[in-house]
Amino acid sequence: MKKVLKVLGYLVLVIIVVIAGLMVYAKTALPNVGAAPEMKVQITPERVERGKYLANAVVVCMDCHSTRDWSRFAGPVKPGTWGKGGERFDHNLGFPGTYYSRNITPAGISRYTDGELYRVITTGVDKEGKALFPVMPYPYYGRMDPEDIKCIIAYIRTLQPIENKVPAPQSDFPMNFIVNTIPKKSAPQQRPDPSNQLAYGKYMVNACACMECHTRVDKGQIIPELAFSGGREFVFPDGSVVRSANITPDETGIGSWNEDAFINRFKSYADTAFKPHPVGPGEFNSIMPWLMYSHMTREDLSAIYAYIHSLQPIRNSVTKFTPPNKEIAQAR
Repeated sequence: MKKVLKVLGYLVLVIIVVIAGLMVYAKTALPNVGAAPEMKVQITPERVERGKYLANAVVVCMDCHSTRDWSRFAGPVKPGTWGKGGERFDHNLGFPGTYYSRNITPAGISRYTDGELYRVITTGVDKEGKALFPVMPYPYYGRMDPEDIKCIIAYIRTLQPIENKVPAPQSDFPMNFIVNTIPKKSAPQQRPDPSNQLAYGKYMVNACACMECHTRVDKGQIIPELAFSGGREFVFPDGSVVRSANITPDETGIGSWNEDAFINRFKSYADTAFKPHPVGPGEFNSIMPWLMYSHMTREDLSAIYAYIHSLQPIRNSVTKFTPPNKEIAQAR
């Protein structure tokens, strides 16, 4: 019996040593995506214009890096807050810690070289070599054309500087170790010619990170076999829950939508007559930044439609909204 206990004791010790070693490795050797590239982005009118389009209508950097007015439908960006950062993502929203969007105006990124900006956007590793929790879906941006990323860099360099000191992120245990394992080296792709509509549509869907919101997760990880079928839950501070739509070509998704209906769904928010209506506590709201996506070109929306209609249909009828439990709402 003593011999068995002794062996078990050694096994426990070995396990402890292995776990400790892995934790030290995660903290000291990771993330390992390589040095920031030597890069100087020339700020040309063409790049700034392309970057403005991407940042405001496709990649929608300004969705998280500005302040959205959640008292109105779809949370329009508050004037004067473009790029200032400071939006909080915490346990109330299901995150394993407390994270803040960074200030991406020149007041916040002036200490970054262009190469360091490129690395943080495409791999999630900051100037100091620290890993970002993927609130910003950098794994998708790492698959974009380097020229598109350079255009975004050129554009944010031209934003109005806003002084706004943002708190440092804090990950809970064990995420404070796991987060270092998430960044991977980028795998850039060339932007396909728009004439190849399916390939171009796939590129645009990746740039928009559609799968990130329109797929259910398990312990924070996308469930690949359910890609684009919706149902991911987003909890509002009042306890209400909104769920993403099924955008596969199933009858429970957008299978019955024709191309015009799909494009017009976005473009209806670009109409100058549309004004985001007030939304009270406990009423349905949408986290989808419709006002930003509405400014995508019809050609780009058409390509996105073509690609997602080529996907495997997945049956998933989504209940898009659940009002808050009255007791929970009162407690909040």
